Amino acid sequence: MTSEHKPKPLPFVANFAAGAIAGISEILTFYPLDVVKTRMQLETGKSTNGLVGTFRNIVKQEGAGRLYRGLVPPLMLEAPKRAVKFASNDFWGKTFMDLSGESKMTQNLSILTGCSAGATESFVVVPFELVKIKLQDKMSTYKGPMDVVKQVVRKEGLLGLYAGMESTFWRHVYWNGGYFGCIHQVRALLPKAESQQAQLMNNFISGSIGGFAGTLLNTPFDVVKSRIQGAEKLPGVKPKYNWTYPAIATIAREEGLAALYKGFVPKVLRLAPGGGVLLLVVEFTLGVFRKTLGPPYI
Repeated sequence: MTSEHKPKPLPFVANFAAGAIAGISEILTFYPLDVVKTRMQLETGKSTNGLVGTFRNIVKQEGAGRLYRGLVPPLMLEAPKRAVKFASNDFWGKTFMDLSGESKMTQNLSILTGCSAGATESFVVVPFELVKIKLQDKMSTYKGPMDVVKQVVRKEGLLGLYAGMESTFWRHVYWNGGYFGCIHQVRALLPKAESQQAQLMNNFISGSIGGFAGTLLNTPFDVVKSRIQGAEKLPGVKPKYNWTYPAIATIAREEGLAALYKGFVPKVLRLAPGGGVLLLVVEFTLGVFRKTLGPPYI
């Protein structure tokens, strides 16, 4: 009796490259929704514009080009960010499976793996996220990404580039936990794919549902992150928003619980299908790598 053939895991560089290609594809497609999301989150008090109103006002008052302001930092970041997401998810998955003695991924392990990947990813993204938020703000007077870096470092030192580190950590832990945890469960519920096209569709569906779940879980942390990183620090003045959970309580008390989900619609419109695009492109690219490299990877 022959044992079931299992392809050899692809090397780290293949997972890294697949994540990078997927990330760039996703951000070029959905970036304007990220700008709209940030504007809605930075608006304090009762929201006066929804998704369509905010989008229309940006185009009318500032021009369509403003929808791509701040694109350079996330574009520079997207390759390493998404690559770190999927490569670290692969690394932590193998590590936890070895530690637990499991022969295949379980629901609990997929959530733990996703959270660990998110924590790893968060340390990479903070300075780039801060620059992006500063440029996306309607009141921004910065000339470009390097101007943001120079002014922040001059006023606050190098550590100023890591403002919002804690909220970014929680944002990525919750999103990745929900995303990868849902993917595992949804894949188990979907009919088994009998063709490559069916497999790609299953990946898109599970990735989209995972993206929705991750966004539902992490939006309050994203709102706090935007408030912390969008605020200008003044000498001798204590920031209104500092630590994540107290900031969540402050926003809920002053603006209502709904304020913790400001920007949810553009965010979920980006990250639900975006999550599907990510998984689809990653799996497709890894498949190409396997065919190119041949045995023992297929």
